Amino acid sequence: MAEKENLLLTDKQIYPTDEYIFSIIGDMKIFWQSIMNHMINNYKDSAGEWNFYNDGKRWLFKMIYKKKTIFWAGILTDTFRITFYLGNKAETIIENSDLPQNIKEEFRTAKRYGLIRPVTFIVKNKTDVDNVLKMIDIKSKIK
Repeated sequence: MAEKENLLLTDKQIYPTDEYIFSIIGDMKIFWQSIMNHMINNYKDSAGEWNFYNDGKRWLFKMIYKKKTIFWAGILTDTFRITFYLGNKAETIIENSDLPQNIKEEFRTAKRYGLIRPVTFIVKNKTDVDNVLKMIDIKSKIK
């Protein structure tokens, strides 16, 4: 699921417009749009923005809902990656969810960064999108 992939968009001078992103992710455009539409249609106070981060030397997309970061997205060759950072409050919710066991296991065993752990999806198909949407709903409900 979260195999090492090289994120693209490393040129600070090239802002990642939709047209540019879609030229990189190709057929995965439909999955990107599905995730973004889910946020717009279900979380009225959500907003996303691209920022260039000097520590990683690349552009990342941050989706926010009511001042809370829901996920980070990075562009890969022919696809994209969505990462959620979740605290311990998410553990019971994730364990009781209908997410696949491998995602639950990834969360259980993820390296901790202080009080949070990542769960990453490299989007390759509709099942990945469905799991991202479930995780969005989980993350948005955690106080």
